[in-house]
Amino acid sequence: MTQRLDEAEQLRDAKLQGPGYLRYGDDRLREECGVFGVFGHPEAAAITALGLHALQHRGQEACGIVAFDGKQFHSERRMGLVGDNFSRASVIERLQGHIAIGHNRYSTCGDAILRNVQPLFADIDTGGFAVAHNGNLTNALTLRQDLISTGAICQSTSDTEVILHLLSRSKKRRIVERFVEAIREIEGAYALVGLTNEMLIGARDPIGIRPLVLGKLGSSYVLASETCALDMVGAEFVREIDNGEVVVITAEGIESHRPFPLRPARPCIFEYIYFARPDSVIGGR
Repeated sequence: MTQRLDEAEQLRDAKLQGPGYLRYGDDRLREECGVFGVFGHPEAAAITALGLHALQHRGQEACGIVAFDGKQFHSERRMGLVGDNFSRASVIERLQGHIAIGHNRYSTCGDAILRNVQPLFADIDTGGFAVAHNGNLTNALTLRQDLISTGAICQSTSDTEVILHLLSRSKKRRIVERFVEAIREIEGAYALVGLTNEMLIGARDPIGIRPLVLGKLGSSYVLASETCALDMVGAEFVREIDNGEVVVITAEGIESHRPFPLRPARPCIFEYIYFARPDSVIGGR
């Protein structure tokens, strides 16, 4: 009965606050999300779906994949499990491309509805950009209110959407510069994968609260929340993305950017005892 009353109060609050409402203060222990990305593979979406399957334990509420085929972006976002949504060839065939990112969601901010399912995508003046996020942005509400006050129109209640708006309003010329500028404004825990028409981007927060690893699959590169996803797709573990690091993967190779002062890593202890799969290597363990 108490749980039903709590849920009723949350629903009432959401209706009172309107569509821009972000729910904070929910202290129930929740699985975090899983992110995955691949660059330079002819079956990028299929590889991404397989990687997400390995990360299913990190989020069972919803899943999504965005791919780029050299001309246009393709997106499929669904409620439910990866196996129930991305096991059919007809779905994967709609996600043509050599670059793709994917996301398993367990909501920690924003409602459990389709518009909050990631990866989120936007067309900005530098071209299309998709992003998937594992973590929580502690200043998302403040940023959101500031963005709305200056004319931004939010399409979801996910904290991740503020990243797209920060990219859009940036005056920097290059998308990598915009991305770095955006993550300098956000605070909290994050492991991010981003996708443009020519690059795959990965980033971790300055103290490395959430994990992100780099792998190699033949001539392709892979980013994933855990090493178990690399194992699932047959990729070789290369290294962990460092705390505060941004990696940019293009046809020319990998660039590493370090926009934050070096700080000691402070990974979430629950990654070791609750979130991560036992066969994953986290922090060298």
